[in-house]
Amino acid sequence: MAANSSSLPLHNCRIAITRPRDQAADWAATITAQGGTAIELPLIQVTKHFDKETLAEVFAELGQYEWIIFTSANGARFFFEEFHRAFDDIRAFGLMRIAVVGAATAEVVRSQHLRIEVQPEKANAAELAKLLVEREAIDSAKILVVTGNLNRDTLFDALHQARAIVDRLPIYRTVETDLSKDPVASDFRRDGADAIFFASPSAAQSFFDQAAALKLDVKARRPLAGSIGATTTAAMKQLGLPVDFEATEANLNSLLEAFVAKRKPRA
Repeated sequence: MAANSSSLPLHNCRIAITRPRDQAADWAATITAQGGTAIELPLIQVTKHFDKETLAEVFAELGQYEWIIFTSANGARFFFEEFHRAFDDIRAFGLMRIAVVGAATAEVVRSQHLRIEVQPEKANAAELAKLLVEREAIDSAKILVVTGNLNRDTLFDALHQARAIVDRLPIYRTVETDLSKDPVASDFRRDGADAIFFASPSAAQSFFDQAAALKLDVKARRPLAGSIGATTTAAMKQLGLPVDFEATEANLNSLLEAFVAKRKPRA
């Protein structure tokens, strides 16, 4: 027997998703399946972007790295897309050990049938650096970090302090999406939402920068603001954005659980 929609945990809830448009479908489907309405506000766009010469140099020296670090699923996905363009055998990856931040990043790596050596429980770069340094001496270890254009220096600073030799491979770019004329943004301004989910510091920054285009009408619902983790929470607070709840794990289910626990029933 089909479940009564009113018994679903997100019944009559409007939830704004701020992920890139091409990464929002799974989240929207989950929200809909739980009785909610997903409002896609793609505040950022993530695209593959790299310097061809730098990538060629890195691929030529893969065997010299002791560690490779992926801090995002986007970085891992774009890296392996280019890796398979350059090589027709996964063994060309060599003997690098792998460290990742986040379950989604780990999933991309494991899809390549590669083992992950280090993955912190808290999905942030500071925790990863701490685990690496505590695990073993990395003095003079050659480490490759796959990054985007907006990655913070926390990880690099910690690795340099431990005297590692760190190379960056920027392989994607995150840019703000202009929502001023987007019809979904118009819907958000008019009706608001019960919650808005931030999954990255860059999405929080874009929301702050586009405050005028997203300003709610007087009668619109005022959303509770949710963060996917400590790094995003810190960015939101620095921008002066409210943080009403935070996921205990960096995934949608944890965000939803935190929201359901926080929200108050509407009259």
